[in-house]
Amino acid sequence: MKSESLSEVHSSVNTDKKGWRKILAFLGPAYLVSVGYMDPGNWATDIAGGSEFGYKLIWVLLMSNLIAVLLQSLSARLGIVRGMDLAQASKNAYPKWANIPLYIIAEIAIAACDLAEIVGMAIGLNLLFGMPLIWGISITALDTILLLFLLNRGMRTMEVFIVSLVFIIGMSFLAEMIIISPVYGDVVKGFIPTGLNGDALYIAIGIIGATVMPHNLYLHSSLVQTRNFERSSAGMKNAIKMNLFDTTIALNLAFFVNAAILVLAAGAFYVNGYYHIAEIQDASKLLENLFGKAAPTFFAIALIAAGQSSTITGTLAGQIVMEGHLNLRIQPWLRRLITRLLAIVPALFTIIYFGDEALGKLLILSQVVLSLQLGFAVIPLIHFNSDKKLMKEFAIKPWVKILAWASAIIIVYLNIHLVFDEITAWIGSAGNGRILIYTLVIPIALACLALLVYVFVHPFLHFSAKKKTQLPHGQAMDFADIESIRYRHIAVAIDFFGNDQQIIKSALNQGGKTAKYTFIHVVESAAARYLGKNTMDYETQLDFDSLNNYRQHLEDLGYKADVQIGFGNAAIEIVKIVKSQDIDLLVMGVHGHKGLKDLIFGTTLDSVRHEIKIPLLIVK
Repeated sequence: MKSESLSEVHSSVNTDKKGWRKILAFLGPAYLVSVGYMDPGNWATDIAGGSEFGYKLIWVLLMSNLIAVLLQSLSARLGIVRGMDLAQASKNAYPKWANIPLYIIAEIAIAACDLAEIVGMAIGLNLLFGMPLIWGISITALDTILLLFLLNRGMRTMEVFIVSLVFIIGMSFLAEMIIISPVYGDVVKGFIPTGLNGDALYIAIGIIGATVMPHNLYLHSSLVQTRNFERSSAGMKNAIKMNLFDTTIALNLAFFVNAAILVLAAGAFYVNGYYHIAEIQDASKLLENLFGKAAPTFFAIALIAAGQSSTITGTLAGQIVMEGHLNLRIQPWLRRLITRLLAIVPALFTIIYFGDEALGKLLILSQVVLSLQLGFAVIPLIHFNSDKKLMKEFAIKPWVKILAWASAIIIVYLNIHLVFDEITAWIGSAGNGRILIYTLVIPIALACLALLVYVFVHPFLHFSAKKKTQLPHGQAMDFADIESIRYRHIAVAIDFFGNDQQIIKSALNQGGKTAKYTFIHVVESAAARYLGKNTMDYETQLDFDSLNNYRQHLEDLGYKADVQIGFGNAAIEIVKIVKSQDIDLLVMGVHGHKGLKDLIFGTTLDSVRHEIKIPLLIVK
């Protein structure tokens, strides 16, 4: 089983081209990341900020965007140089007890992000077609089918689809700006920083959380590995440069969209005396009253495009986080369904018990939750990029490190400020319910703060510790020389789960030294499913080395052997290799699970057995 990040598409995009074609080959990952910076959660915070404070928070948007460019470039650098995504690197650097809460916090952030997407999609469908919000939220569960279709079509198809949606969003807001015609002199004044207190601070932190999204840091470090580039110093240096170019263009486009939403809210609502527009539906109705039917139509189209594009990338991030932190891989459709249900349930609960009007506040809350998780992703990211022993010549320079830590300090300070203010306000208004705050809320907040401190301190105490094996299985084992001649070409399916020794012995008993042996291993990680044979990340290289160890052992004992690696679905890849290599016996081990586990993790033996026409030896 392979463990490259997003193994389905790992190294699937060839960059061995010349001139502008080479530049185009690298463009794409940052555009998938950028949609998270213009999702419906951004809309809620930008509309609330623009309607209540006019253009005064544009500087917060600009600061957030500059921080985002810096952090996303560090995320890309990590993926390019280490061949690992941020979750995998965290798994390597921190002990198991710390990785579990880090995973839980990341999963909560992804659920919060997905919550914003489904609410935005439902609101967009309501505005455009009059569909009830509760129906729209239920329908969003079906976009699992779209995601799986795009994954099967390959990385470039997904990127084209996402970029098309981003184009629709950009064009829709360009039309909005033409219709509203804000006073651009006032807009420019909004770039001058002002103080933040009370509601302005709350919304500003929501803007930061909506702009610098933690799941995008995990996603970007994986997506850059979809490019198949030369793993030399010059090749990695060029890949870093190309991805910085990609990141700068894509995130500046996202800044334009976010700024357009805030300017739209300020120019349409604040200027006309509507100071507390937090609901996207209210914003659409006011747009129609003030500027006619064209404005809300463009608004709804952009909202649907933003929700659909963001939900796809959010799912990929969830897959990366689960595989990286827990070394747990489940079927893509099930991963998608879990992510969606974690978001649909609170959205439906909110509508049923609090009504449609509460969705706007839920959107802003989701973005604040995202911001609160940022420190747990940003601090490890800076540590990993600063490690000269692991990053070597690609470790970030001191001035970049200063900017990165300054960004982290701003984010953490604002979040601690917000949590303190909110808990203080809850205590003041809770009455008899204060006991719950003292016994539940405050201990959780203190535990999170302690974990954040540990995440910051630990790398200084254990910097560049011996690398752990980032694999969901063990290393290659030695085996004994057993002779028995039966077949001329025997394939041996290897999964590194512990019974390889018995499987190989059984194969050798059938063929002896006159047969040729082909070791087959299939990488099933998220990256392998997307990137296919171009996957060349850290885990793939370890798998390849382990297979070559097996091959070398056999050859030292006088056997003939080679190796074959497949990527993606284990059953399909094994069958493909068996048919292409003229195999006359396949030896496989029992996977060890059944029933519900078969549904979750998939089956291999039965699928292979029905597709091949040669003998299959199953070893327990």
